[in-house]
Amino acid sequence: MTRAPRAATAPNATILGVGAYRPARVLDNDDVCQVLDSAGRAVVARSGIRGRRRAAPTETLAAMAHAASAKALAAAGFRPGEVDHIIVTTMSRPGGHPPVSSELAQRLPTRRATVSDISAVCAGFTSALALARNAVVTEQARCVLVVGAERMLDIVDPRDRSTAALFGDGAGAMVVGPSRQLGIGPVSWRPEESERGLACRGEAWVSLRSQATNSWPYLRMDGPQVYRWAMSELPAIAQTALDLAEVKAAELDAFIPHQANQRIVDGIARALNLPRRVAVARDLVDMGDTAAASIPMAMEQLLASGEAPAGGLALLLGFGAGLAHAAQVVRLP
Repeated sequence: MTRAPRAATAPNATILGVGAYRPARVLDNDDVCQVLDSAGRAVVARSGIRGRRRAAPTETLAAMAHAASAKALAAAGFRPGEVDHIIVTTMSRPGGHPPVSSELAQRLPTRRATVSDISAVCAGFTSALALARNAVVTEQARCVLVVGAERMLDIVDPRDRSTAALFGDGAGAMVVGPSRQLGIGPVSWRPEESERGLACRGEAWVSLRSQATNSWPYLRMDGPQVYRWAMSELPAIAQTALDLAEVKAAELDAFIPHQANQRIVDGIARALNLPRRVAVARDLVDMGDTAAASIPMAMEQLLASGEAPAGGLALLLGFGAGLAHAAQVVRLP
């Protein structure tokens, strides 16, 4: 990536460490298809997903975020007390407050960290990473902890064929700090307002107050329409992130998109003409769609398996309900 012009004393930002937490309970397609008029092989054909994890009651969003964060901090060589800011992104927290980031700060514990939760659904992590980059570059922080944590199976209707077999639970975290080299490129982001209804919560929480029944506002999604939007728009969005970083697709070492659907992942990779040597994240095969947690979890898997090299260049691409998206080129820790 080309170094952006800025004052000689101003730092650049980079990812210093990554960590993930995967709940112990494994659900295969046959498990989730027991209440659906579908078969496990159909789920694989449609999405590429063969399994996912289901969080236990004790594996709360904050507990999973803490486990992933501890690994990321250890990998980066930071102690919890050195964290300046915590950004948590999640779409599956049923309550509105206090923020997950506040509970995470207490669990670590940190002495001085400011905290914030953001909601940009499946584009949440790449959006939060851009905010962390800005905090470091403007010297507001030297150690920013960015966490995606999801209990997606809490907000998915187990009888809904369009969503029940797609999602899973987990958490991923990255530590962002200063560096001499530009390690997080400019972000390409915006919502597609005309398509915001393709993936959304069925009803607002406030609507429950006026209902006689205790119905639950589950996630609803028009899968075929989301797929068509993704294949039509995401290759150009990914290319914009490459252009902003002044990086060619052939220079990448890894492509780590949101883990929504293997056909989408493979289609974007083909559209970008990625060389076969580029590692393409497919963590979704065993983890399902973990929403805002999917990109850090997929990065951790690629690095742990040796499929992607430390220090290599990776294109990140988050997208989801809204239809929001955010993409950037980063240097792997």
